[in-house]
Amino acid sequence: MSDPFSVRVTVRGYETDVQGHLNQSVYINYAEHARWSLLRAAGITQAELIGRGVGPVALETTIRYRRELVAGDEVDVSCVFEWSGGKTFHIEQTVTKADGTVAAELTAVGGLLDLTARRMVAAPQDVFRELATDPALFGL
Repeated sequence: MSDPFSVRVTVRGYETDVQGHLNQSVYINYAEHARWSLLRAAGITQAELIGRGVGPVALETTIRYRRELVAGDEVDVSCVFEWSGGKTFHIEQTVTKADGTVAAELTAVGGLLDLTARRMVAAPQDVFRELATDPALFGL
């Protein structure tokens, strides 16, 4: 099996809290950045999603903090889509320090919203497969 898609991010000082740790809300920003980077790498843009009349939605996110991150740390944020065949999908993400230490694990539940009907798309994997130039990045 190939390595999961990932992007490199450097922790910036303004993203840290009073203890000097990466602020908890920033982990979600990093995860979102990795997800949109994966979409772009697979050939899907926000404009294409809107043109198709759909938009990704986050339904649930769980973060498990493993090790602290501080300003200047370089991390890789991975992104793996898991398809259940229903209206939702899971996204597994790991934030890994440059030395290989796992700093955080995120699990998210998402879906695609039909922007006109305001209902979840029945088979989101089909839309990703249709729009992507490289659907393999989604495990499709």
